[in-house]
Amino acid sequence: MRIYGRAAIRRAISAKCSTYYGIFADRLSFFSSNFHSKDRLFSPNLRRDLSCESEVDEAIFLFRKMVRMWRQPSVFEFTKQLQVIVNMKQYSVALQLFDEMRQSAAPVNEYTMTILINCCCLLKRIDIGFAVFGIFFKQGYKANVVTFTTLLKGLFLDGKVADAEKLFKQLLTLKLCEPNDVTILTAIDGLCKAGRVHTAHDLLLLLEKTIFKPNVKAYSAVIDGLCKTGTVDNALQLKSKMTDKGISPDVVTYNSMIQGLCDFGRWKEVKDLLNEMVNRKIPLDVVTFNILVDAFCKEGNVKEAEDVLEIMTRQNIYPNIFTYNALIDGYCLQGKMDRAKEVFDSITGSGLTPCIISYSSLINGYCKKGKVDEAWRLFLEASSKGLEYLDTITYSTMIHGLLCEGRNADGWKLFNDMETRQVHPDLYTCNILLEGLCKTHQIAEAFSFLRVIEDKGVSPNIITYGILINGLCKDGKLEDAKNLLNELPSKGLQPNNKIYGAILGSLCDEGFIDEAKDLLIKMERSGCAPDSMTYNIIIQGLLKKKEFDKAIPFLEEMHKKGFLADASTLSMLVDQLQGSKKNDVLLEMMKKVVPKM
Repeated sequence: MRIYGRAAIRRAISAKCSTYYGIFADRLSFFSSNFHSKDRLFSPNLRRDLSCESEVDEAIFLFRKMVRMWRQPSVFEFTKQLQVIVNMKQYSVALQLFDEMRQSAAPVNEYTMTILINCCCLLKRIDIGFAVFGIFFKQGYKANVVTFTTLLKGLFLDGKVADAEKLFKQLLTLKLCEPNDVTILTAIDGLCKAGRVHTAHDLLLLLEKTIFKPNVKAYSAVIDGLCKTGTVDNALQLKSKMTDKGISPDVVTYNSMIQGLCDFGRWKEVKDLLNEMVNRKIPLDVVTFNILVDAFCKEGNVKEAEDVLEIMTRQNIYPNIFTYNALIDGYCLQGKMDRAKEVFDSITGSGLTPCIISYSSLINGYCKKGKVDEAWRLFLEASSKGLEYLDTITYSTMIHGLLCEGRNADGWKLFNDMETRQVHPDLYTCNILLEGLCKTHQIAEAFSFLRVIEDKGVSPNIITYGILINGLCKDGKLEDAKNLLNELPSKGLQPNNKIYGAILGSLCDEGFIDEAKDLLIKMERSGCAPDSMTYNIIIQGLLKKKEFDKAIPFLEEMHKKGFLADASTLSMLVDQLQGSKKNDVLLEMMKKVVPKM
């Protein structure tokens, strides 16, 4: 490990962190020019996790005993004990104890600095981390690759992605240190997780031209990022490139690509990759099997998922909670609730504990089948296991189930309970409640609730306004619905087919056919192309009003665009043919829009 002189570090820091010294000047002012000052750097009231109270107390007691000893232990012993406290995730406590070290003139070194910076980073206070770095530097302590890697990690954790990228590149250009595999992975993985996959890819290509060659983990991070952004072909090309360079993909690399291919249903290529893993003697792990089980379940092929599970157990790879959750979700999607419950009940028999996703999937499945009482029993069971089992998704699912069954009072009571327990509702929750109000024609209450959620900082989306517009139309308030439609662009929202469909249907129901035609033209001009649902809504509205002649042009246009009549439209057309004189034009038109069997 290369260590640079004080002058070299000073020049590098000036070039690298001049902005930080400006930004954090107020932070640095907390530090005395005398390193072992009696002034406190960190608040004695910093937050502390009480979940491991006795262990933490014991560690603090031992640390303070070391500080007060007449002949203090070595810096190694102090650093070791400080790391123990950090390993307990008591980052604020570690910073407070460092204050006590300073006040007692206890020995510190570069490792102490890195531990402190790491604490600041994990608390997402990279500003204080850089301040600590600056003070140690001023006192002549030397930074190494671990220190810079820690700062890099802190920038990513704090969301300062551009600063992290700049710091890494300056490590290379200014030769502040020689980045190791961990540093490179921190930079590349951080960029990928921040959604900057192409930047990470470019950085990987840049590193290939230097002496700091990326390893399999760095390549795997980029491949995973490419797969998650849907560019699977680029990921496969990168895998071939790394193989050509003599870097063998590992199970993590293959898992990312298999997941990416499964997401697009490219099963032949999945099979090819699995065969390639076998040929390379790379054993499949529980993650590989889980990807396959989940993909089969999502495609409705639960039988194949069960077959994968059988192969998995034959290879002595035991299912984990993710495996069971995938199966539960698969059976719920098929409406096979008895089988889903059997899988759920088998979790504890396998030595595992159902998690919130297990409960949420099953609750959602029961609600969709209209078995709200079974869902409610599960919800109460989850509730009895502790607050960690009650998240926003579970609450929202249960509220939705209750409202769909007309149990509005119970749904709102659960919403109030949610807020009491400080489980914060999201926009999805609010949309569920708004829809419940609109379905029961409580339009005024729906708009009042909209104002409440806006005051709480929840921003309505196009789905929110779609619910309200549909509610206004169903309540006979067509003018209000049209006014709200016209307001959407000013809110930065573009109406979709559902919103236009609701208003078009109401216009036809009320006999405003010319206005409906005008709105259809406006819809197309705004870039929202009418779809099959749009035409079916218009035609149904006309048939309800016995406007058969006016329905025929829309049927013709529907046919030209390649759309087909849905079940409701067909039923109304059949009724019309049976209840009127022979209408050859309508019969011919009907033949054209009937789905081919």
